[in-house]
Amino acid sequence: MMKKTELIFIPVPSTGHLLVNIEFAKRLISFDRRINTITILQLHSPTSPNAAVFAKSLVASHPQIRLHDLPVLDDPPPLDLFYRAPEAYIVQIIKRTTPLIKEAVSTIVAESRTSRVAGLVLDLFCNSLIKDVGDELHLPSYIFLTCNARYLSMMKYLPDRHRRVASKLDWSSGDEELAIPGFVNHIPAKFLPSGLFKKEAYEAYVDLSPRFGDAKGILVNSVAEIEDYTFGYFSQQQEEEDYPPVYPVGPILSLEDRASPNEEERDRIVRWLEEQPECSVVFLCFGSRGSVDELQVKEISQALEVVGCRFLWSIRTGPVETSDPTGVLPEGFMGRVAGKGLVCGWAPQVEVLEHKAIGGFVSHCGWNSTLESLWFGVPVATWPMYAEQQLNAFTLVKELGLAVDLRMDYVSGRGGLVTCDEIVRAIRSLMDDGEGRRVKVKEMSDAARKAVMDGGSSSVATARFIDELVEDGAG
Repeated sequence: MMKKTELIFIPVPSTGHLLVNIEFAKRLISFDRRINTITILQLHSPTSPNAAVFAKSLVASHPQIRLHDLPVLDDPPPLDLFYRAPEAYIVQIIKRTTPLIKEAVSTIVAESRTSRVAGLVLDLFCNSLIKDVGDELHLPSYIFLTCNARYLSMMKYLPDRHRRVASKLDWSSGDEELAIPGFVNHIPAKFLPSGLFKKEAYEAYVDLSPRFGDAKGILVNSVAEIEDYTFGYFSQQQEEEDYPPVYPVGPILSLEDRASPNEEERDRIVRWLEEQPECSVVFLCFGSRGSVDELQVKEISQALEVVGCRFLWSIRTGPVETSDPTGVLPEGFMGRVAGKGLVCGWAPQVEVLEHKAIGGFVSHCGWNSTLESLWFGVPVATWPMYAEQQLNAFTLVKELGLAVDLRMDYVSGRGGLVTCDEIVRAIRSLMDDGEGRRVKVKEMSDAARKAVMDGGSSSVATARFIDELVEDGAG
């Protein structure tokens, strides 16, 4: 009898990446009975102290998904590196943990009795492990990209640009227009990840980007029909350049099993939404790390008063949400918007976006949030904060025509204020359905839902990936 197939996932130790990796593991196990076990190596970082507890809660009811806890590093990189250049910090975490990872993978392979370890599924920041672990232990390595396909296009373009340009960090102050294969339009450099403008982070990107070509395949959390142009480009690259196959396995979403940290607050929000008319509420939320200062809070408050529409606003003014977010609001604001708005710290984003009362989403454009908004057919106004979110905003506004441009080149921490007038214009366009975006977003919602059905593009891509794993083992 042929052994069942086992995979080892190696995500970076952050709650966002863990969430999507675990959801993908669940999908693979439910999709094909030949996938018997998935072991997730749990790395540790002082920047995500609760990641281990979070992961344990997500897999509690899934015995075929195992967490393998690695020891905490004795010498993690200095925290100031994380605040200067988080990409460089993560790459350092992976490099310092590599001996522990190799030992753990060797042990799992040796102790596997009823299943065959068929390969590694690596986070993009872990792709140094293709050679350092996968090749040394004769295991095929796949990269699981929690970003979109255009991000992969950028990473494929970067080594060529690095070879050609003498002044590596000079992007002409962000105004240089780049012809990146896989993009429909030329993209101004200012929409690239902000790390590419900082020496340590840039060096991390240059280290990571060429290694995609070493993978056996690249699994992308996006939808073939949403990014058809870019996936078409990669199909051509596989034929012309022997680039690894790119599998559009998205959307991978966590729509269940996300426990609320505050049930009382969740109930308050849901009750309020139940009282609002359909598509009447704009939702403002900037993600788990997206915070705004008090000056920016004032501009948003003023804009919401001017627009006058109903709103649900999740406020963070620092790394941890305040217990009473209304304390940072201008005096008298809640009285002036009484009956029209609700302000909270944490918000149950999935439940909010799927609610019929929500008509628009002012978003930081994290890719998980973007996929959730598309899945539920909610139009977006783009207000990116960090990482690759500016690239996502450009993709939504310029490449796909699915979103309203609020300030898609905004970067948190660079200074600069998004003004009341900008916010008013964007929210009005969003809620008045400027340029018919609601219909376009609904079409993408339908495409995303069809993709994961039997015979849909995501299901077909997932089946191709699993067949390759199993056939390689049989050979």
